[in-house]
Amino acid sequence: MKEYKRGSIKELLFLWHYENFKPTNTTELIFYKTPFKSCTTPSINRNFFVFLPFNSFVAMSEVILSLQNVNVYQNKHQVLSNVNLEVNKGEFLYIIGKTGAGKSSFMKTLYADLDLTEGEGIIVDYNLRQLKERDIPFLRRSLGIVFQDFKLLPDRTVYGNLQFALKATGWTEQEAIKRRIEEVLERVGMRTHIQKMPHQLSGGEQQRVAIARALLNDPDLILADEPTGNLDPQTSAEVMELLLEINKNGRTIIMVTHDYALLLKYPAKTLKCDDGSLFEVIHRTS
Repeated sequence: MKEYKRGSIKELLFLWHYENFKPTNTTELIFYKTPFKSCTTPSINRNFFVFLPFNSFVAMSEVILSLQNVNVYQNKHQVLSNVNLEVNKGEFLYIIGKTGAGKSSFMKTLYADLDLTEGEGIIVDYNLRQLKERDIPFLRRSLGIVFQDFKLLPDRTVYGNLQFALKATGWTEQEAIKRRIEEVLERVGMRTHIQKMPHQLSGGEQQRVAIARALLNDPDLILADEPTGNLDPQTSAEVMELLLEINKNGRTIIMVTHDYALLLKYPAKTLKCDDGSLFEVIHRTS
């Protein structure tokens, strides 16, 4: 097996031409992330090209979450049973259900706030069943988590909140930190608010900052737990438009919501927690 860092299409063409790689009907190109330390081709991206013999030359879909026969527990009480789910890269998925049905417990299991003790679960290449305490921070760096109540530090500016998050995940170079913060704030339309304190922002603006924070480490998957729960309908729609734009750019999003109006306005695959089960529901169009 020969590994190459994944960069641009130009880089692939470079490999194609100069490395004399020619795809045939017995070759398949697979894109995935893996922490190789060295590589023959330079790239600024941490992804890699991996060429493996297979039956045909096709692009494989990347499974970003796989759950098999999972039981979810909260305080030793089983809230969901026999959960089977597969989510591919780039999907947008709603989780709905009444209060206490297990939605938040399900999400907490995904980011390892609750242990997975029964069943098998793989999320962004981490095995939740075998996850060690020391691995949890690394898992969460591969996830973007957005909460209903924003969870911004009240004594720090917008810049200070994002700076704190970056330093907590291993960033040290001040210029790189400044550049990344400006990039994500620009993306959510909050760059002009960079020096404001949280109390100077509206609820919608605070949630935009929280979404920016979730994007800092370029996550593969965003888990949004009731991100519009504290917002008025107009602001909720604005936040949804932002999340959908992020999804269109390739990010996978799993979103818990109680807001059925959003589901009708922005339809997507929907799973429901009810009576200890998680199952897909189909929206009626008429």
